Amino acid sequence: MSTPRTDHLVLTGVLTAEQAADTVRGILAVQRADGAIPWFRGHHLDPWDHTEAAMALDAAGEHAAAERAYRWLADHQNEDGSWYAAYADGAHDDVTDRARESNFVAYIAVGVWHHYLSTGDDTFLDRMWPTVYAAVEWVLRLQQPGGQIGWRRAEDGTPTADALLTGSSSVHHALRCALAIADQREEPQPDWELAVGALRHAIRRHPERFLDKNQYSMDWYYPVLGGAVSGAEAKERVEADWDRFVVPGLGVRCVVPNPWVTGGESCELALALWAMGESDRALEILQSIQHLRDDASGLYWTGYVFDDDAVWPQELTSWTAGSLLLAVAALGGHDATGAVFGGELLPRGLDPDCCD
Repeated sequence: MSTPRTDHLVLTGVLTAEQAADTVRGILAVQRADGAIPWFRGHHLDPWDHTEAAMALDAAGEHAAAERAYRWLADHQNEDGSWYAAYADGAHDDVTDRARESNFVAYIAVGVWHHYLSTGDDTFLDRMWPTVYAAVEWVLRLQQPGGQIGWRRAEDGTPTADALLTGSSSVHHALRCALAIADQREEPQPDWELAVGALRHAIRRHPERFLDKNQYSMDWYYPVLGGAVSGAEAKERVEADWDRFVVPGLGVRCVVPNPWVTGGESCELALALWAMGESDRALEILQSIQHLRDDASGLYWTGYVFDDDAVWPQELTSWTAGSLLLAVAALGGHDATGAVFGGELLPRGLDPDCCD
């Protein structure tokens, strides 16, 4: 096992160099020899969280391990361009959820672009382009006339027109990364440019086109994290519900009014804050969840029920650790992570002539 490069992962009150290296080793210990990264050994893998953990490995300089993770996706992509929602920690054909979710499928574009920016590996980008292209085309077949993205196809292939704001915001981010890949390869995708513009407009101006999930913190910050909402509009959105979701000293609630803070949501909010230029508040959020760290493994508990003073569930998840490493990498100046989540250099697509 190589020695992780973790200088930019040292952050006051969050990670020392030794802790950062332990966290990277913790994720590597979960990764299987075939490249798959389940939530934890013995649990399932989903394509979105698998990709997030792979991105964290790239942020730590573990590029070979990250590439194995992307090769796993390329090798096991369905013929229609999708992946299933969940795979057992075992053989790739041991599928535990045969639905296919749009944001899960789209997210490979974010990971592939992050890996390319981390390595400059043109051969990798060329090899992964057919996989990314097929995934994006599958996702866009679920786009609705109003721009929003239907959130899944059922096991029998039936599409769901209902759209989730969090999922569509993640797809918005993925489409911008996919356009960046297309630009790098000099293969313009005008249909994608129209699709991302229509999606962004729906997210910013038409909340009625999405299922009402406003009790979930992800629906609060994901339009910012996914780059659809920025500038003064992002600041206004974050301020409006800060006190609903942020528990000082403990982290971010997953859902109100439940007394449950979660590491993944907290780290993602920190990334959104960093992208808004609010690094001080991002740091405070990351510092507030260090009670979730398990020093023995270097990983992080999924969440904490503060009314009961209890860790719940009893899971040390690769993706929680991955989200923390990515947030720290952004604050620490890691170029690839900053470019992917900062968004200034990502293509915007074409805004529709509508009601903006």
